[in-house]
Amino acid sequence: MKIKQKQTIYEGFYTFSKLIVEENGETFEREQFDSGHGVAALVYDTQQDKYIFVKQYRYNVGMELLETVAGVLEDDDPEKTIRKEIKEETGYTVDKLEHIRDIFTLPGACTEKIYLYYAEVSQKEAAGGGLEEDHEHVKIVSLSLDEVLQLNLADAKTLIALQWLAARKGITLNSPEVKLD
Repeated sequence: MKIKQKQTIYEGFYTFSKLIVEENGETFEREQFDSGHGVAALVYDTQQDKYIFVKQYRYNVGMELLETVAGVLEDDDPEKTIRKEIKEETGYTVDKLEHIRDIFTLPGACTEKIYLYYAEVSQKEAAGGGLEEDHEHVKIVSLSLDEVLQLNLADAKTLIALQWLAARKGITLNSPEVKLD
């Protein structure tokens, strides 16, 4: 499979492109959604023995979601970006950062890759809550491991991070059916 042509058909906060793709001598069209790449981290407060999540309204799904800390990749430097996002959203400074893995969110339609981390924190230096100029209205939610294991989540990057945590601890996550309505 080979991309023969790429044409930007919309450029705004996100970019959409039309692709002409060739496979076995046949060409066809596809659309591509380019949102850039992102970073995310499962944050653990070692002093409070709590996992720190953020809750915010996501207009694309029309509801608030409980998620790992996340943001848009800056300067092609995932570690620097996730440290900045953790401070902006939670107010904590990172003590330890461990790379979990890189994941593609929707590879059939979207170019986004998420650099996923586990972060340990112990010192809160700011209020957190996100940046007003970015229209972020982030609520900080701290949960014990038992509470985390009972979460009914709909966000994929957060579920992947929690599956990693469960595997690391040798436990099984509860798998309640997610209700999106």
